[in-house]
Amino acid sequence: MLDKKEELFLQELTDANGVPGNEEQVREIFKKYASPYADKIVYDGLGGINARHIGDKEGPKVLISGHMDEVGFMVTKVTEKGFIEFQTLGGWWGQVMLAQEVTVTTNTGKTLHGVIGSKPPHVLSPEARKQPYDVKDMFIDIGGTSKEEVTEWGVKPGDMITPSIDYRRLNGSKFLLAKAWDNRIGTAVSLKVLENLAQEGHPNILFAGSNVQEEVGLRGARTSTHLVNPDIAFALDTGTAGDTPGMTAKEADSELGKGPQIIIFDASMIPHRKLRDFVIGVAEELEIPFQYTVITGGGTDAGMQHVTRDGVPALAITVATRYLHSHTSIIHEDDYLNTVKLVTEVVKRLDAETVAKLKNY
Repeated sequence: MLDKKEELFLQELTDANGVPGNEEQVREIFKKYASPYADKIVYDGLGGINARHIGDKEGPKVLISGHMDEVGFMVTKVTEKGFIEFQTLGGWWGQVMLAQEVTVTTNTGKTLHGVIGSKPPHVLSPEARKQPYDVKDMFIDIGGTSKEEVTEWGVKPGDMITPSIDYRRLNGSKFLLAKAWDNRIGTAVSLKVLENLAQEGHPNILFAGSNVQEEVGLRGARTSTHLVNPDIAFALDTGTAGDTPGMTAKEADSELGKGPQIIIFDASMIPHRKLRDFVIGVAEELEIPFQYTVITGGGTDAGMQHVTRDGVPALAITVATRYLHSHTSIIHEDDYLNTVKLVTEVVKRLDAETVAKLKNY
């Protein structure tokens, strides 16, 4: 199992609040952990962060990147009676939102606890109980009694709202529960691979980073990849697990604990064939478990990486996650550790000759 220091690292990342366009808390954590191993920290204009470590100054540039933002909400209005109206940020299904606890963070950093309000079943007609509750009819209750009171607490339109849940290991198992695994786990992989390679050496120029605004259209990946201009790029993210009751193999067939997912198709890209096969070859050579994965209804930052500038060979390597885009998601710690191992070993093999062969048509 993870040692206490490693588990606190994951807890710190998942406890941080950071919705699209408001990733500052996560960025500061990334900088803290990356700085001891980076020879330079660079930022794109939207706030994406990349830590550079030069293994061979004549080697190719390799970009590995998670994303800092989580799905959440934004305050749009405070009503006269002190309730908060909000806008979703990222893909939410209304059924997982009602009666859930949230944290409102003001622009001064003050946090307020609240709950997404819902009507009790007692007042609903039998027909209404069968219908999904529309997100536009939801609101957040933070215990205010008037618009004036809530405004005095510092709440304004544009403020960040995030799920409220504590990180925990589920009952002594290897299953880890938290908010924001999507995508603090990819950010954690990026940081750990940087640490490994700074200590072990690598034949290239590594940029280990984390992007902004992935959940609203892969926006930060465009600016970050343009800035770095890599020869090879990897998106480190989460993918859908299919090992819970009711899931079908066509919806998702990955299982927690069976290794990192190698995305062979998603809605945002078809991965670079040679790079895909190279990564699979490394996994098979070292007997690192992995899972082939198809995601028909979503994409990762690799979808933007691969069409940046003149085109970049790119691939998404992801950690299977249960209950994505909800307050409570679950990963398996072995998948995290094996993803770190796989990405570390892949980057160690990306020397100038190998990258030239991968890019040679």
